[in-house]
Amino acid sequence: MVKDVPVNAVKISLELVDLLRELDGAGVSEVAKRLDKPTSTIHDHLRTLEQQGYLVKEGDTYYVSTRFLQLGAHARSRQKVFKIARPEINELAQVTGEHANLMIEEHGVGVFLYRSRGPDAVRLDTHAGMRVPLQTTALGKSIMANRPREEVERILDRHGLEAVTDRSITDREELFDVLEQVRERGYSYDDEERVKGMRCVAAPILNEDDYAIAAVSVSGPKSRMREERFTEELPNQILKSANVIEVNLTYS
Repeated sequence: MVKDVPVNAVKISLELVDLLRELDGAGVSEVAKRLDKPTSTIHDHLRTLEQQGYLVKEGDTYYVSTRFLQLGAHARSRQKVFKIARPEINELAQVTGEHANLMIEEHGVGVFLYRSRGPDAVRLDTHAGMRVPLQTTALGKSIMANRPREEVERILDRHGLEAVTDRSITDREELFDVLEQVRERGYSYDDEERVKGMRCVAAPILNEDDYAIAAVSVSGPKSRMREERFTEELPNQILKSANVIEVNLTYS
C-alpha cells in the first residue's frame, strides 16, 4: 500500500494558491493570518511562486498568474470527452437559448469542463474548471447515479453533503433514493439546489460499460424551466445530445 506522505512545503504552496484565487489577491499578512502560518514562511512561498511565474505581484498584493491558464488548458485538452462534446454543447446552447454544460468528476467533486451560452442565457458564476459538490447539480447526480454505490459512498465519506442552498440534498439516504430515480428515468434535475432561481436538466455520458464518464446539461432561470419544457422538451434534447456524444466517443 502506498503511504499518504504529504510534503508540507508543497501543501502550503497549494493552499496558498487556492486562497489567492478565492480572495482574488491578497498580501503577505492576510495570507499568513488565513493559513495560520508565520509571515516569514508565507513570504518565502509567495516570492518563490512569483519567481517561478505562478503568481504576479501588484504593489503589495499577490495574484494567481496566467501560468495556470496554460496548465488548465492542457489538462482540459487531454480529456477526449471535451473534444468530442464541445460541438454538441455549442449546438445545445443555441437550440435551447440557455446555458449548456459539460461536467466530469475528479477527486470526488464535479468539475465544469466546458460551458456554452445560448442567446437568452442569464449571467452565472459557472466557468471552465469550477469545482462544485456533485449532489448540488443535475450533472453531478447524473454521474453518481451511473457509478457503483460503493464508489459514491467513498465520495460522500470524503466530501460529505454540503448545503449550498436550502434546497441542496444533505441526507445520504435521500440522495440514494434520488439517484435510483435518475437511473430509472435516464436524466436528472437540479431545482435551485446550487443557485437560487435556477433549474437544470442533465443526462449522463456513458462508456461501453454503462459507467458515467461525464454529464451534459441545460440550465436556466426557473421562470423559463417550467411545465412541459422542463419535464419533456429539454430532457429529450439533452438525451439526444448525450447519445450523439456517446456514439462519437465510441467511434472516434
